[in-house]
Amino acid sequence: MSFADLKKKSSSNLQFLQKELEKTVSNKNVDERFWKPEVDTSGNGYAVIRFLPAPEGETVPWAKVYSHAFQGPGGWYIENSLTTLGDKDPVGEVNRRLWNSGSDVDKDTARKQKRKLSYYSNIVVVKDPKHPENEGKVFLYKYGKKIHDKILAAMQPEFQDETPVNVFDLWEGANFKLKIKKVAGFWNYDSSEFDSVAALSSDDSELETIWKQEHSLEAFTAREQFKSYEDLEKRLNLVLGAAPRPSAPSVDSEEYEPTNSPEWSSGGFNDSDINPAPSAFRQQMSAPAKSPVKKEAVVEDDDALSYFASLAADD
Repeated sequence: MSFADLKKKSSSNLQFLQKELEKTVSNKNVDERFWKPEVDTSGNGYAVIRFLPAPEGETVPWAKVYSHAFQGPGGWYIENSLTTLGDKDPVGEVNRRLWNSGSDVDKDTARKQKRKLSYYSNIVVVKDPKHPENEGKVFLYKYGKKIHDKILAAMQPEFQDETPVNVFDLWEGANFKLKIKKVAGFWNYDSSEFDSVAALSSDDSELETIWKQEHSLEAFTAREQFKSYEDLEKRLNLVLGAAPRPSAPSVDSEEYEPTNSPEWSSGGFNDSDINPAPSAFRQQMSAPAKSPVKKEAVVEDDDALSYFASLAADD
């Protein structure tokens, strides 16, 4: 390009660079393993995905992780909660003391600081109108209460005339039609639904190829993904502007308001009675041990958590 051409294209080059800059800003710290739907200017979005069975060597097709995201005088506290591992967490101890104080103000603070629950699963994107290049690819998908409740409803329906569906099954599962609307500033998934039962593909070799592309889910709950109690307490004290304090009295749960979470009947996602297995690969997929499904009492909006995380990153 000549110097004259450079001068002639100076204004258009600025527009080009501005668009490229927007891409670099919007894509910072993006984990390419994850898929996330995209909405239009009105806040509506649509896509079709298929939840996949547990990865090779693992037994459960999801991971669940508790975390905290709140702001205090000393900044943001955004950390995975040790309660994910069944251990005590410093935020839980602070919240219990606040809740037991009898003060409505303290109870409100405890509510704002309560843990959030996110789920992670492997999916294959069936249809993505905004990004058709994603179709047919395997991704990790992070989701919250609304979608998890729909999975529960499909796998363990409330009424006897409804047939349970293992939505994670490659042969007798179902595609998930993700329908998003913006309600009160947040994404709403109420209209989302599972399609009719159908095999993801009639070719077992293709299904095996998809399955072998899955990402580990157990990695999300590995010990190294969580800071020590002492490190979390230091960060919490900094955020709350508090001095080190004695341990709070031991209480069974971090939940403050009574919630009755019934035990759901057990049933693995690869049960032979649900998924007959004519091929060797299909027999292999039916082997993992059973894992009970429980209805969770504490779950929060995943998009709100992502929003808080982005605010903290900008600080």
